[in-house]
Amino acid sequence: MAYGIVHHFAGGTKEQYEASIAAVHPSADRLPDGQIFHAAGPSPGGWTVIAVHESQESWERFRDDILLPAFQRGIEGGFATAPEETAIDLYTVRP
Repeated sequence: MAYGIVHHFAGGTKEQYEASIAAVHPSADRLPDGQIFHAAGPSPGGWTVIAVHESQESWERFRDDILLPAFQRGIEGGFATAPEETAIDLYTVRP
């Protein structure tokens, strides 16, 4: 079952997003293994990132092996605070 993650970074900016995504995605035109959708943009009070993974396990691998280690090391110019996170067991994912 597809699994969605919504991260809201209070006070986050486009510049912080660009630095953060460069540190955790393989390239500008390729998603991490298991991720099937990615969207991001400004939202009230900050910046929101939406990712859809093939499964909860796929998300947890990305989170544990790539995302958290990068944020724990620190990403120069990246988001300064942890996000508010909403996880969703997705019923439908359409192209």
